[in-house]
Amino acid sequence: MISLSNLAVRFGGYTLFENISVLITEHDKIGLVGRNGAGKSTLLKIIAGCDEASEGSVIVPENCKIGYLPQQMKVSNNKTVFDEARSAFDDINARTQELERLQNELAERTDYESDAYMQLIHKMSEISDYLQLHNEGSVDGEIEQMLTGLGFMRSDFNRPTAEFSGGWRMRIELAKILLKQPQVLLLDEPTNHLDIVSIEWLENFLVQYKGAIILISHDRRFLDAVTKKTFEISLNKLNSYPAPYSEYCVLKEERYEQQLAAYENQQKMIADTEKFIERFRYKATKSVQVQSRIKQLDKIERLEIEKKDTGAFKISFPPSPRAGTVVLKTNHLTKKYGEKTILSDVIFQIERGDKIALVGKNGEGKSTFIKCVLNETNYSGEIQLGHNVRIGYFAQNQDEILNENLTVFETLDAIATGEIRTKVRDILGAFYFSGEDVDKKVRVLSGGERNRLAMAKLMLEPYNLLILDEPTNHLDIASKAVLKQALQKYDGTLILVSHDRDFLDGLTTHIFEVKQTKVREIIGDLHNYLQQLHTEILTTPKDSSKDAVRDVSTTTQKLNYEQKKERERELRKQQSALKKTEERVQELENQLHELNTYFIEAAGSITPDDYKRHAALQEKLDEAMAKWEKIAMELE
Repeated sequence: MISLSNLAVRFGGYTLFENISVLITEHDKIGLVGRNGAGKSTLLKIIAGCDEASEGSVIVPENCKIGYLPQQMKVSNNKTVFDEARSAFDDINARTQELERLQNELAERTDYESDAYMQLIHKMSEISDYLQLHNEGSVDGEIEQMLTGLGFMRSDFNRPTAEFSGGWRMRIELAKILLKQPQVLLLDEPTNHLDIVSIEWLENFLVQYKGAIILISHDRRFLDAVTKKTFEISLNKLNSYPAPYSEYCVLKEERYEQQLAAYENQQKMIADTEKFIERFRYKATKSVQVQSRIKQLDKIERLEIEKKDTGAFKISFPPSPRAGTVVLKTNHLTKKYGEKTILSDVIFQIERGDKIALVGKNGEGKSTFIKCVLNETNYSGEIQLGHNVRIGYFAQNQDEILNENLTVFETLDAIATGEIRTKVRDILGAFYFSGEDVDKKVRVLSGGERNRLAMAKLMLEPYNLLILDEPTNHLDIASKAVLKQALQKYDGTLILVSHDRDFLDGLTTHIFEVKQTKVREIIGDLHNYLQQLHTEILTTPKDSSKDAVRDVSTTTQKLNYEQKKERERELRKQQSALKKTEERVQELENQLHELNTYFIEAAGSITPDDYKRHAALQEKLDEAMAKWEKIAMELE
């Protein structure tokens, strides 16, 4: 469908990437990955037609519509939320007018047997089908479904877009792109401004999307769910893997080992050849052999391998001073901005060693709650800190409030005291800052570098309560994994705001959901929270009030003995079916993994039958996964 041919981007003498040639088909779901600065966003802009390549071409069919969501974009402030979303269908009027023009033209023509006449009828038929699909009634329904899925309440629909933050206006732009249903979606970090529930909704939407998708994301779980292929930009080239992100990581490691072996063999051969040349360069009897070896070296295409980060960003938080049993307690905490209530009558306590995930939609009050705890804003009610509690705080905009005129080293050295000053360079080294990096001014750092520097500041003294507001912003997947590991080992108390499901999963002991001015506590990690949300959706009667929730455990206790026995039999039956399905999924995944490995090792000898076998295996795996999800949902 879209063909990229020998694409290259160069700035002066610097090459961002080159020789990129690939075909994107109509149903491809592709994750675009690579290190920061590798050129991922640039490649999307070129495909979208927003930028031009230095060399090569992008061929897009005339009838192929592309929807592009960049990380940053200008958004409208002149309409209501609903009207702005409705502008996605402005082409309906244009198509209606085009249909009328074609009908008038058809009425005047008499060349009934000509190709041009048949093409005219075909074009009219396409427009009529489109207009029938997007009739006036269905358009409003589609808009409402899209906006609510992305987190808007119906009461938001008639509010001016100017009243919303940049993150919410980006959601409106995303809604407009999805409503247009383009043949190709180009999405650059689409989950950046979404909460967990909206991310899950978008994930399900994209899984079922009929068109092609190219997706840049640092959300590992999102990539695994949505994509089936991975394009990696590495060493200025594009490598294609027929697998989603997690399996790509395995395949990449296998490929790296093969490349490393080939690279080391070549380096040994080059060293041996150079040694021979140096040894016999001035011996007349060996001049022919020497010249032959020199020509041989000149003809060699030097192999390259990407340097692996083996020792960087290995961190551990300092041991925390012992605090009292109760670390934080609120009593009737209430916060208002003018007439608007953000938090109302919040009562809970956090104990030593708890790891809390603070979740909820943007604007519900998570950051406001943190400001109350830090005494950075006025509130009513009480917030009590326990004995000997020392707070370390990472702000959501921490990377923006660093002093841009200081160097990386000066940023830490300015606040380090005592013996820790001798370890500033070691701490910076653990966060990827070494050599000349420590002398860079903060103003030239990328978003990810600033985040790592802000996190390094928390290493300068021991805290027993860490409050981290979106600490994974701008961090790549590998860095997030290392930070998560460090937080799992942290022996203090943690309050964490994040929308990254993979980062939160298995990290926290409690979930605090901030919703409609209240804070609800769920014991367990993210899996327990999402499971409870799904249960509430399934068990809440449609005619009940929005806050009514059926208590599943209470209902179970009321069942009589015979009903319990029957339920237990049904549960055992379902559990057995689930186990068999899991085994089938594992079997198919193993077969697919073996075939993917074969694709990499035998790239030049892959046959059409191999591709058919891959597609058949993928289809069987999708069916098995769908069956597994159905049984799992019934069990829940």
